[in-house]
Amino acid sequence: MDTQLSTDIPLDDITQIRAFNRLVTRRLGLLRPGLLDSPWSLTEARILYELRNHDCTEAVDLRRSLDMDAGQLSRVLTRMENNGLITRSPSPEDGRRQVIELSGEGADAAAMLDDRSNDQIRELIGHLSPADRRRLLSAMTTVSHLFGEPATDDRPSTVVMRPLRPGDLGWVIERNGALYAEEHGWDQTYEALVAKVAADYGQAHDPRTENAWVAEIDGERVGAIFCVREDDTTARLRLLFVEPSARGHGVGGHLVDTCVAFARPAGYKRMVLWTVSVLAPARRIYQRAGFRLVKSEPGRMFGHDLVGQTWELDLV
Repeated sequence: MDTQLSTDIPLDDITQIRAFNRLVTRRLGLLRPGLLDSPWSLTEARILYELRNHDCTEAVDLRRSLDMDAGQLSRVLTRMENNGLITRSPSPEDGRRQVIELSGEGADAAAMLDDRSNDQIRELIGHLSPADRRRLLSAMTTVSHLFGEPATDDRPSTVVMRPLRPGDLGWVIERNGALYAEEHGWDQTYEALVAKVAADYGQAHDPRTENAWVAEIDGERVGAIFCVREDDTTARLRLLFVEPSARGHGVGGHLVDTCVAFARPAGYKRMVLWTVSVLAPARRIYQRAGFRLVKSEPGRMFGHDLVGQTWELDLV
């Protein structure tokens, strides 16, 4: 662990995370003597789950996936073997390694625990609306990503483009304001600019010539873009942004491509955009899409001395 980084974390942040851990522990009943009113501990139940989903496994792999001390795991496995839940045998590839498998009784116990766990979660979230369940799952995805949990399979994440829904305009304003303040130190005048663009779009836009999209990965909003009318022949690309957690997945390119693909059949002959020179990753996306820089002008913006840039793309 990076001890220097740890000392920089505010105590209030740590307190909130610890409070969340206590909430989850209490709601799931993890401190009760037997998990889910069973005779088995949380550790034993987790081992049963791993074995049920992997048929059999070597003890060294089980220890690695559960992050358990070798001595502790050995004691738990001995207890489970004595209770008839598992069998242990030498690995055919290496006799020094143990292969762990569920017995018939262990398979029944694992299935029972799975059913009870599913029922528990249904009861916990049964009062939530579909929209609230999506919010919960999105938040859980974020937590898993930030804690560095690996994906559950080897399939690449799919970027999904969708039109705006109620609540998206507020999210675009909030995330732009917070993100650019954190990454570039921009003040509230930038957030005010984003709010004006979003409000103008929300109050009156012609869906034949203007549109906006949100990018999602695994149901989580990770970026957005707007295409608005400049004049009869010119479209303006506005408010492209991508969440840090989604960068490197091609989200920005997908958003720009979607915007350009809409503008061409809408009858526009060119597309323009305005950005600032410090946003190098965005500039590379524009260049790959075929935009060319047509104007640069320094000025005081968003609390900083910046160089504004106008980029243009021919659509015909």
